Amino acid sequence: MRLRTTLIYPGIAGYGFKSVGKGMEAGWISHGLAHLSSAAKVQGFDVDLIDLRALDGWDHFRSEITDRRPDVIGVTMMSVDYDPAVRCINIVKEVNPDIVTVIGGPHPTLDLEEVARNTDVDYIITREGEITFPRLLRAIEEGNPPRERVLIGEKPNLDELSFPDRELFLNEWRKAGYTSDSPEVPFVLELPAPFVTIIAGRGCKYNCSFCQPAERQLFGRSVRRRSPSNIVAELEILRSKYHFASFMFHDDTLTGDKDWVVEFCHLYQEDGFIQPFFCQSRADIIARNEDMVKLMAETGCRGYFIGFESGNDRVLKFIRKGTTRAINIQAARVCRRHGIKIWANYMLGLPTETNEEVMDTISMLKEIDPDYYSPAFYTPHPGSDLYEYCLENDLSLITSHDQYRRNPTEVKIKGQDYLFLKWALEESQRRKPINRIRRASARLWQRYARPRKIARVVARKLGSLVVGDGRRAEA
Repeated sequence: MRLRTTLIYPGIAGYGFKSVGKGMEAGWISHGLAHLSSAAKVQGFDVDLIDLRALDGWDHFRSEITDRRPDVIGVTMMSVDYDPAVRCINIVKEVNPDIVTVIGGPHPTLDLEEVARNTDVDYIITREGEITFPRLLRAIEEGNPPRERVLIGEKPNLDELSFPDRELFLNEWRKAGYTSDSPEVPFVLELPAPFVTIIAGRGCKYNCSFCQPAERQLFGRSVRRRSPSNIVAELEILRSKYHFASFMFHDDTLTGDKDWVVEFCHLYQEDGFIQPFFCQSRADIIARNEDMVKLMAETGCRGYFIGFESGNDRVLKFIRKGTTRAINIQAARVCRRHGIKIWANYMLGLPTETNEEVMDTISMLKEIDPDYYSPAFYTPHPGSDLYEYCLENDLSLITSHDQYRRNPTEVKIKGQDYLFLKWALEESQRRKPINRIRRASARLWQRYARPRKIARVVARKLGSLVVGDGRRAEA
């Protein structure tokens, strides 16, 4: 009998059950599970998926496990998804104690001790799983399961991996009534449907204290990237299969390797792609590489996610960001010159941050005038040096895994004035009067004047064509 494997995506901390299609948190695939599925299928294993976002509730999950009767289940776990992931495993063991339970993902790597305390977990895979998980399935199938419970994942060669199994998610979403012709849910006007997401590499070479060394624990010290030709090959398949109109790179810092970016842009253009895309970058990279920004804009880049984080130099130094307020503002000016939209990521309520320093962030944002605001109240996250700082100084107010969400709804550390931060959150997104006027004028131009100008240009070109063809130029 062939081994039956069910992967489980427990990401309901944001919108809960029955949430498929409700924006980024509920309308994007998990590339981790999609890669695991394709890696296992290449090895000949049968793999399906239970996505909690597509279910009605826990009774529905229990019935799915009962009906599917998997031999093995694999659960991915972010820190914020700890509770639903653990509940999945517990229910699986209640339905059938003989089902082998495997858990992996960031949280088991960063807080192995907490995950290992759950005796319903049979195997824990840390780091990356595309090599280790299929190997585990083979050992179970052959009746020779590993004796060790914790399996350290090996680093795969990213160009040798099969492309992520998007249909794994789409098949489940369709059962739940997902009828959109877009594989994933678009989230900004500049990225129309059909929309997809893609990951070009793993790891981050920067040293921000709110993130590192977690990233290095997951992927190693160096950044590993798929080759530009490998990315274009996947995009060719996505173009043929889904006719995508736009996409987004998930990478932490796609622009960290300028040579890689330049090669990708040239290949993308040579292959006839014109679809717009967004990606993440850093203010210092943008400020010192305007030629690269220009090339990306010409290629189709319509927006950068930029982690400005703070507008105060002391705070930026404290969190080891490697930028300054001046660099942040300069990066925004570069983006403006080349028509690149700015998605501003920033934090309020960082450890040691004063109200006056928060005001510096507000004034910086008013000067930058980002197209999109993405604020957060600082959240101490396992695996980071700043998390350890909060523990050592008794600052953390985290009492449940649900609080690891980055949304700015509650203060996560001691010593911060919630009422002030709530005001600061609103004020940080209030534009200067001159910027409001400028943006209103731009919207009117987009809606009325620009289409008329385009129509006149088209008409003139048609007239030129008619004249050049020797016929009457009445167009």
